[in-house]
Amino acid sequence: MIQKIKKYTTTNTLVLVGIVLGAAFGIFFPELALEQKIIGSAFIAFLKMLVVPLVFASIYTAIVGLGSLEHLKNIGLRTIFFYILTTALAVLAAIAAMNIFSVGEVVSSAGLSYEKAAAIAPFSFSSMILSFIPTNIFSALSNGSMMQIIVFAILFGVASLYLKPSEQKPLFDFFTAMSNAMLKMAEWVILMTPIGVFSLISYVIAEQGLDVVLGLWKYMLVVVGVILFHGIITLPALLSYFGRVNPYKYLSDVREAPIMAFSTASSAATLPVSMRVVEEMGGVDKKTASFVLPLGATVSMDGTAAYLSVAVLYIANLAGVTLGFGEQLLLGITIVALSVGVAALPSASLVMMVVILNQIGLPVEYIALIVAVDRLLDMCRTALNVTSDLVVSKIVDRYEKREHN
Repeated sequence: MIQKIKKYTTTNTLVLVGIVLGAAFGIFFPELALEQKIIGSAFIAFLKMLVVPLVFASIYTAIVGLGSLEHLKNIGLRTIFFYILTTALAVLAAIAAMNIFSVGEVVSSAGLSYEKAAAIAPFSFSSMILSFIPTNIFSALSNGSMMQIIVFAILFGVASLYLKPSEQKPLFDFFTAMSNAMLKMAEWVILMTPIGVFSLISYVIAEQGLDVVLGLWKYMLVVVGVILFHGIITLPALLSYFGRVNPYKYLSDVREAPIMAFSTASSAATLPVSMRVVEEMGGVDKKTASFVLPLGATVSMDGTAAYLSVAVLYIANLAGVTLGFGEQLLLGITIVALSVGVAALPSASLVMMVVILNQIGLPVEYIALIVAVDRLLDMCRTALNVTSDLVVSKIVDRYEKREHN
């Protein structure tokens, strides 16, 4: 009897219960659901509190632990290759789905609100590259600029490889202890997950309303369908072929991270959970996880890339614009190339959507039609982003262990 009770009171089970009850609470008690947003906001704030020190310490210890630039080059190139591969396959699936299923009719743009789109600054490739380089690392740390923190942590770790062992050891021990402390704090925060999820889901449902969701059901169905296809078919196939493991058993073992990602809609906030589950439940070496996952939380955007592909083609259909094969190919390449620039924060993909729409000459105003359900889809695509991180970390870890043996 006690074993049965424990089985049904695990964190994962309670989180699923929180999602269901939160949705019901948001539907039947929308005013109360809007009032209690602070609970979910506090939960995400606690998770994000751990991200910056955890990312910095994890990347530093991973690089120094690798021991050589040659080893760093091998794991780095392999990680980037698989992240680009999974993102490209997600975009391909999204474009194929939009060509197979006719979604979106020509509509009027009367009454649309353009304020959000008009506030986006002009984009340039050079400014994006420069934004990766921290001119003040303390400012980057305080602002949570993830790519800048990662760049500095990598350079700092590489520089430490050239230090004397007597100088390198105190730094390595310090950042190892910091990483372990952050993961211990993450365990405490994770205990709040069911309550935090209940609060977040109920607020989203109450804020969006069912009418808006039902009005865009075809569009949402395609986005969710592509995300499920990539998460259930494509990624497991890659894991089975390259990692030579049972993909569904592995994904079942680490399912806590995608569930958390769905609830928080933030890859960064989910990072402490991802690092814990891949090591404890997924059998991934700590050195590999410490390098691959923080990088993935920023540059791995399978769900976001798939969502952007569907959204841009949907907007093209709404505007009555037909994109040919060459234009769709250019769209796919653009999304894969620029997915690195999407911050690991909720709804940041809207910025990238404006960039892409401007580049291929589509009306930015139509974003107003899909903004209403962006938060709900953000939860789905973030879950896929994190699932991709988990898969790539396992594949890279398998390669590392095979080479070591």
